[in-house]
Amino acid sequence: MSTISLKKSAASIVLEKKKLTGVVAKVGIVLDISGSMRKLYKEGIVQEAVERVLAVASQFDDDGSLDVWVYDNEFSRLPSVTEKDFTNYVEKQILMNESIHKFGRNDEPKVMEDVIRKYIKEEPSEEPVFLVFINDGGCKPGIKKFIVESSIQPIFWQFVGIGDSNFDVLRKLDTMEGRIVDNANFFHLDDLKKVSDEDLYNQLLDEFPMWLKEAKEKRILR
Repeated sequence: MSTISLKKSAASIVLEKKKLTGVVAKVGIVLDISGSMRKLYKEGIVQEAVERVLAVASQFDDDGSLDVWVYDNEFSRLPSVTEKDFTNYVEKQILMNESIHKFGRNDEPKVMEDVIRKYIKEEPSEEPVFLVFINDGGCKPGIKKFIVESSIQPIFWQFVGIGDSNFDVLRKLDTMEGRIVDNANFFHLDDLKKVSDEDLYNQLLDEFPMWLKEAKEKRILR
């Protein structure tokens, strides 16, 4: 059995446990490519993250694709990744892509604005969006504006902190005021490689079912 099949199997178990089977959603991933992430790209940790989130996308998304962004102080929208082309995706589409700005400072608000632009203005849909945001610390406080403003939209932001940096801004997500619904969650992993697929998916999908329920009650979703 291939590694992606094993990941899909683990994701399927968690989806069933959380009563998410049958849910159709668009899935996206935003990848930090600021200077402090250089080692994680080199060691294949970012490729691993893409593959693990792709396994969730293959269950949720009707065409099994995962939308991808990278950002430092600039951002790029990349081609979606699927089971057919995930091998060496990070190397080919990101590291070898000279048009992508890499290893600068981080500026989350810019890429968040583009995520909202894509799903709400360019490709509006009745389907919810499950957006995984990988960050290794030092998130700009400006993210609050976009999380609050998008709380009336069908987007759920799942932030994942990797490494051992400062996550003070992300740790305050649950107490953020001014939102129609709680549309964001955060958890931190010291070492992604040491976390099993099932444990990762349990954390990744922890608050998504509650958001789906609240979003339907508030008529953000049908």
